[in-house]
Amino acid sequence: MDYLERAVAWLHSDHPLAIATEVALKIAFALLLLLIGWRIARRLADGLRRVLSRTGADPLLGDFLRNVVFALLLSVVVVGVLDRLGVPTASLLAALGAAGLAIGLALQASLSNIAAGVLLMVFRPFRVGQSVEVGGVSGTVQNVSLMHTHLLTADNREVILPNSKVASDAIVNASARTTRRIELGIELGAQEDVRLAMSEIRAIVEADPRVLKQPATEIVVSGLTENGFRVAVRPWVQSGDFGAVQSDLLLAIRQRFEAAGIRLAQRELVFRPALPAAGAAQSSSHLSDPQAPARE
Repeated sequence: MDYLERAVAWLHSDHPLAIATEVALKIAFALLLLLIGWRIARRLADGLRRVLSRTGADPLLGDFLRNVVFALLLSVVVVGVLDRLGVPTASLLAALGAAGLAIGLALQASLSNIAAGVLLMVFRPFRVGQSVEVGGVSGTVQNVSLMHTHLLTADNREVILPNSKVASDAIVNASARTTRRIELGIELGAQEDVRLAMSEIRAIVEADPRVLKQPATEIVVSGLTENGFRVAVRPWVQSGDFGAVQSDLLLAIRQRFEAAGIRLAQRELVFRPALPAAGAAQSSSHLSDPQAPARE
């Protein structure tokens, strides 16, 4: 114990070597704390990523949150180590806060996109491969990153939307449900047998195996027009068959009506010749009359 007490007393003395040794020991202890804190922060961040992966979260979201948590924990460790070394951390924290505020204001748009990207990955209003309409653009979702959402349109154009715009606009997901209802509007002439036309349409719909039996198809008279009747046809199909069934039903209805002699509503265009103005008519009659007196 005498040797230990002498060593401690010597370290607290004003001897230059003692002072250097004390500083070296503090630095070594701080580095040890930094190493231990870094390993703990990494393990906690990796554990969070594994938990998110098991819950089915997006891998990109897991990596992002892992990096954020690791950076925050490591910052706490660094501040604690500096405080252990005797460095005043109050001014350092104030400087870091001011710098963070300045950076946040400068990157406000980018940070809003990142925040919106995190929300999209957490709540998942759509997934990759689904057909959506957002921001006035319709297409298939190709990728959702932290900053942007990538859509592929039907004519093979890639549209990149900022996540802040995607999250703030209405999102129409055409693939969210397994079934969809087709809405067809058929206009018949005023002289046609509406019941016969509806019977022919029902036969066409029932003959198509892609049309679902439940919910049942609705075929109703939805309105009257100046040229006749409007019939609404509302069959239910699988979401993947929507476009093909809609096109095939329209073509089949047209062919069936032609074979049955049922005519669709015709719009008549009447062209009337423009009447000449009164002044122009009088002038032309005056010039063509040989008996008209000449002006002096």
